[in-house]
Amino acid sequence: MKVAAIIGPTAVGKTELSLEIARRLNAEIISVDSRQVYRYMNVGTDKVSIETRREIPHHLIDVRDPDETFTVADFVESAARIARGVFERGRLPLFVGGTPFYYDALFRGSLSDGLPSERAIRERFERIAETEGAEALYELLVKADRATAARLHPNDVRRVSRALEIYAITGTAPSVLYAKENKKTSGLDVLYIGLTRPRADIYKNIVARVSAQFSSGYPEEVLWLMEHGYDERYPSMQGFGYRELADWARGTMTLEEAAAGDIKRTKAFCRRQFTWFGKFRDVLWYDLSFKGVQDTLLDIGEAIAMHIE
Repeated sequence: MKVAAIIGPTAVGKTELSLEIARRLNAEIISVDSRQVYRYMNVGTDKVSIETRREIPHHLIDVRDPDETFTVADFVESAARIARGVFERGRLPLFVGGTPFYYDALFRGSLSDGLPSERAIRERFERIAETEGAEALYELLVKADRATAARLHPNDVRRVSRALEIYAITGTAPSVLYAKENKKTSGLDVLYIGLTRPRADIYKNIVARVSAQFSSGYPEEVLWLMEHGYDERYPSMQGFGYRELADWARGTMTLEEAAAGDIKRTKAFCRRQFTWFGKFRDVLWYDLSFKGVQDTLLDIGEAIAMHIE
C-alpha cells in the first residue's frame, strides 16, 4: 500500500502545506505527533481546529486522556489500521508530523532504533537520585518497567535515569522497545516529503509561535489541566511549555521565564529533529524559502501522484 509522509522540524510549515496537499490529492491526514494524541491539550500542541478537521479528516488526535499512555507500539498498530481504512475508502493516507521515532517504528519496523533523548528530562531524574537517593529513583523504574528494572542495579543512576527518560518521552516501557519480537513492518510503501528552511528562519517562527500561544490561552490551558489532576507525573505533561507552565502555576517561575524556557527547549528539539530526519533515507527535500509555496505545492503534488500511480 503506497502512502506519503510530510516530515520536517517543528515550525517549518508542515501543517499549512499538508492541508493544501490533502485538498488537492483527496487525502486524509494521520497525525504523527506524540503530544497531539492527548485530549484537552490544544493550544500547547498546535492542533488544527475542529472546523479544519471537519473539512479534512484527521486521525490520531485526541485519542487519550492526559493521564493515559500512548506507546510507540500503540501508534504503529493504530496508524497501520487507519491507513488501511483510508486506502479502502479510495483516499490517500497522508502522514504528517515531527515525531521521528514514530516514523521509524512504523515504516522501518524498528521500535528500538534511534530512541529519542531529552537531556532536561534525564537530568530531572538524576536530581531525584541526588535529593532522594538512588533507591527512590529505582523504585520509579520498577513501577514504570519492572523488566528493565530487573536487569539494572539500583545504584546505576545513569542507566536507570536513561530508562525513565525513554519512558517519559515515548510513554513506552524500554523493555518493550528493545524486544526483538516487536520489530515488524507495516507493509506500507512510504514516500517521504521533507520540508526545511534556514535554521534562523525556523527559530524566528518558534519565537513567534510561543508568543502567540502564551497570549492565546496556553497558561490557562495548563491551569485547567493541573486543576483536573493532570500534572508532570504523566508523560503527556513532560513536553516543552507544559512543564515550564506547571512551574509557573506553582509560583516557582515567572510567565516570562516559562516562555523563555519553552523557546529554549523547542529550539533544542528542533536541532534534534534535524539530526534525526537527516538520517532518513530516500527523502525528497524541499526548502520552503527557496521557491514560492505554490510552486513547491505543485512539485510535491506531482511527486506524490507519481508515487501512488
